[in-house]
Amino acid sequence: MRKFDTKVQHLKYKVLREVARQAWNETLLEKLVDIPKIIVPGKTPTMRCCVYKERAILGERVKLAMGGNKENPNVVEVIDIACDECPAAGYEVTDSCRGCLAHRCEDVCKRGAISYDNNHVAHIDKSKCVECGQCAKVCPYTAIINRKRPCQNACKIKAIAINEENAASIDNNTCISCGACVYQCPFGAITDKSYILNVIDLIKKSEQGKKYKLYAVVAPSISSQFTYAKLGQVISGLKELGFHTVVEAALGADMVAQAESKELAEKGFLTSSCCPAFVSYVNKAYPELKQYVSHNLSPMAAISKYIKDTTENAKIVFIGPCVAKKAEAQLDSVKPYIDSVLTFEELQALFDSRDIDITTLDEDVLDNASYFGRIFARCGGLADAVAEGLKEQGLEDFELNAISCDGIEECKKALLKKRKNVLKENFIEGMACVGGCIGGAGCLTHGEKNKAQVDKYGKEALEKTILDAISVLK
Repeated sequence: MRKFDTKVQHLKYKVLREVARQAWNETLLEKLVDIPKIIVPGKTPTMRCCVYKERAILGERVKLAMGGNKENPNVVEVIDIACDECPAAGYEVTDSCRGCLAHRCEDVCKRGAISYDNNHVAHIDKSKCVECGQCAKVCPYTAIINRKRPCQNACKIKAIAINEENAASIDNNTCISCGACVYQCPFGAITDKSYILNVIDLIKKSEQGKKYKLYAVVAPSISSQFTYAKLGQVISGLKELGFHTVVEAALGADMVAQAESKELAEKGFLTSSCCPAFVSYVNKAYPELKQYVSHNLSPMAAISKYIKDTTENAKIVFIGPCVAKKAEAQLDSVKPYIDSVLTFEELQALFDSRDIDITTLDEDVLDNASYFGRIFARCGGLADAVAEGLKEQGLEDFELNAISCDGIEECKKALLKKRKNVLKENFIEGMACVGGCIGGAGCLTHGEKNKAQVDKYGKEALEKTILDAISVLK
């Protein structure tokens, strides 16, 4: 069974695996310049015009696998030399133009950017065009298209522009680090920084738990990943790597559901605080609505805080589908509780860098959370959990009217309505990724089946209520 959706993911994985392998062997600095040749041996190119360009790009990928540009605060970066294959963006006249008599495109263009050749076929003067799109709207043959780059199409908040070198450029003041561009770029020219070396360092220095206990806090969306193995084998694999204990972030979700439902009943209106990309979007695009964001920590931070408050000398690595979690872990309010963050892509590379075949391992048990904590992984799950939290705490007098926003575009619509005081709902569940966490850029696979797998995983929980799950914390 395939481990990844795309060859871009597989290439990224090979770089991460090789960097990790050298780090385990303590030969990384010695072998650093050899890694591109290890991945692309010989003289025959497999991806680009020549092996020299392939290796130059791989050299940049190695840098990102080692943490990327320290001067750039964004966890998402562009590899300039890899970003040169996309066609020029903007409105273009295609071969579908019939050279009609109506000339509606010309009439509607206020800039005089439309002209015709001897065959009456339309052409657009890029020096005059302002990309308004009116010509495309009126063309009866839909012969005028807006040829946007995949990264720009993926970025629904318009944080990506094309610079003078014809490469993508990210506006850090707008970017919310959701990673949509990372997954959608067909050349892998946009990618997230990796902290896999930090995790290897944490594992090594723990000395199998003698120096400190290293916890792996895993996101509930893990149930939809590593489909070639069983979840219990993944948990065994984590302990084989050197983690002392594996804890569900879903238990943190149970904690958040209880606290957030109470906060909602007290305040009357609330937006969720679980998705760091959504919270970042509110802070950057709708600062006047910041007051409505729940004051609770995210499930990742909530359970990690509990572990550090109750366990002496604990270190914590969060493992999930989310690129934005890497940015959240750097916030002053979260940094004390999270020591590093890995995506599922990076975890696969870590397993293979140690030659750990998880399919051969016995199944370990992961059972810390309730059904409601586990379904946080998919859109709508958070709202269901808040409804349950109200019920279990006897707050049913408060009538929940939730809107579950599936992707940042739906989040934008709900926030715009709230800004204009026309939103009828009293709770916004904001998920930046379509589908929720199961659609995160750091997932191995993306698909509709993932939702069903998360629900199935939730139903397998021994604890059937939120209060049952969090009772072990008291």
